[in-house]
Amino acid sequence: MAKTYGVGIMGAGNISGAYLRLAPLFKGLEVRAVADIVPEAARKRAEEFGVAAQTPDELLKNSELDVIVNLTIPATHFSVSMDIMSAGKHAYSEKPFVLTLEEGKALKQAADERNLKVGSAPDTFLGGAHQQAREIIDSGKLGKIMSGTTHVMSRGMEHWHPNPDFFFQVGAGPILDIGPYYVTDLIHLIGPVKRVSAFTNMARTEREVTAPGPYQGTKIKVGTPTTIHGVMEFHSGAIVTIGASWDVASHGHHNIELYGTEGTMYVPDPNFFGGDLVTTDIEGTKTSVTPWDHPFGKINQDQDKPTPRANYRTAGLADMMAAIEGGYTARCGLDVALHAVDVMTSLLKAGETGEVLTLSTTCERPLALGPDDARALLK
Repeated sequence: MAKTYGVGIMGAGNISGAYLRLAPLFKGLEVRAVADIVPEAARKRAEEFGVAAQTPDELLKNSELDVIVNLTIPATHFSVSMDIMSAGKHAYSEKPFVLTLEEGKALKQAADERNLKVGSAPDTFLGGAHQQAREIIDSGKLGKIMSGTTHVMSRGMEHWHPNPDFFFQVGAGPILDIGPYYVTDLIHLIGPVKRVSAFTNMARTEREVTAPGPYQGTKIKVGTPTTIHGVMEFHSGAIVTIGASWDVASHGHHNIELYGTEGTMYVPDPNFFGGDLVTTDIEGTKTSVTPWDHPFGKINQDQDKPTPRANYRTAGLADMMAAIEGGYTARCGLDVALHAVDVMTSLLKAGETGEVLTLSTTCERPLALGPDDARALLK
């Protein structure tokens, strides 16, 4: 990118540290300020990373900023993104970027009217392992992908998050909080979804916070389903089962399995950029895929721990800003994010009604991000 874009961070919570730490890896991005409704939180983050601390209103009015990253809680994503665009700035949101299809369509209209870009996490599907999975699928080695499974299941967020209340309210739950990683990766791998159906329930109407912190021992009222079992029919013809739950002590399912006419693929956790990729032939013989030389698959986090990771969050933002100059469709753009929200909210609605629902949105598969394309985004 020839231009350097001024970046503001709206929200100084847990995830803000990743954006502030990783943004300097990418061309054309310079984080200049961070804001929060709690001034002390903004001040601490600003001092930690050497940027300005501002109020939300000051951030919106900051003429040195071209784009603001919306890291507020999901319930305010829509209103804050609208405020960002009303201030004449591009918006990039944490997932889910909105909680309803109507909100997403309103953001799209506002962006089009103002000639602004809106993008959204997750960008983990841009990671080396997931892009290599895409390359294998597109090569035809597995034949035509006809079915699959995806599972995101655990015993809940209250065991590790110090303030987990919002995870259990409308707009969150496992399907809208963690589901975006899985649904977006599937859209990237095999394309848009045509129809869905689901059943939902919750194991408990109240959860106890056991994570250390000020809320330890307190009780949370559950306001959204915590177990969702659904089926997604893709326009490609593939049928994929999805299981999303925070009511599971242990399970043996792989994150994503895709079944082709000539073999199977085991896709690693889409919450991360890297991971082990395994394929089989038509006889079921497994082969561990040798990782290709993709920059977003290289270990750069927790290298002194048992499970080091590749973490390149902010890649989606960098790609969105590069797309402005490059004249291509951003990989983490609004249309993909809107379709993912349509899939997830339709799964929840299907769980309420027992209906098979045809989605009203679609999108193109995001452009693949090969090793050379990824290097072009890095400094």
